[in-house]
Amino acid sequence: MIRAHILGAAAGGGLPQWNCGCPNCRLARDGEIPPQSQSSLAVSANGTDWAVLNASPDIRDQLRRCPALHPTGLRTMPLRSVLLTNGDIDHVAGLLTLREMQPFTLYATGEILAEIAANPIFGALNSQVVARRAVGLETPVEIAPGLEALLFPVPGKVPLYREGAVVETGLLGELTVGVELRAGTSRAFYIPGCAAVDDGLRARISGADLLCFDGTLWRDDEMIREGLGQKTGQRMGHISMSGPDGSLAALADVPLGQRVYVHMNNTNPVLRPGSCQRAEAEAAGWIIGQDGMELTT
Repeated sequence: MIRAHILGAAAGGGLPQWNCGCPNCRLARDGEIPPQSQSSLAVSANGTDWAVLNASPDIRDQLRRCPALHPTGLRTMPLRSVLLTNGDIDHVAGLLTLREMQPFTLYATGEILAEIAANPIFGALNSQVVARRAVGLETPVEIAPGLEALLFPVPGKVPLYREGAVVETGLLGELTVGVELRAGTSRAFYIPGCAAVDDGLRARISGADLLCFDGTLWRDDEMIREGLGQKTGQRMGHISMSGPDGSLAALADVPLGQRVYVHMNNTNPVLRPGSCQRAEAEAAGWIIGQDGMELTT
């Protein structure tokens, strides 16, 4: 069995985002829709030893709100590892909160670890205490007792701070990965960032007990229509939910147990419980992830 706890269901910035006055952020500030913290998932095979997938800037409060990850002694923690799916700020900044000389293992591809090593601020996470382990693509690794992870490439782009004049958003390699989790006969996938769904990805996830998938935007031009920027979802390296090329259509015929959207941008209308977009996603069999949601396979 795999037990998963959504630590954070929102994309970078969270809901509400500190500088945003869009309808969703206003509703969240007014207490009319649930606020959501930035993307992270805790997983375990035994309910005692845990791995965290992506270390969000909100990780201190996320751990506080998850009793399974509270200290079990003076400085004894159930956290065994952190695994990164890319080098985005909203997935690595939380590592700085975990700098308190607490042993765990940091897993990522070689290229993602190189991004961490290139920034001297991450030297605060003492490598003599927190071991850094490079994981090859398609190479299983045990990230907690009884829980195996396999990293595989999904279409994406370089982190925002690495972007140049020209940005390629369909890159396949070590910089953006999905995670396949296995424990016994259970199989789950965590893919918080993905620019496109192809036949290979559909075949890989087919039959899984659980899929947590990129739900950043409802429509590709969402932020433009809201007057919040000029970037489309594709420009940011994220497939939209709706439309003929969106994930709702692309994954409709893939047999899955539970299918859950995570990493939702603050503008996404599915974050409003009564919206027609949320109703459409739920009618298609999707669960809209929420902070604190428990999922088991």
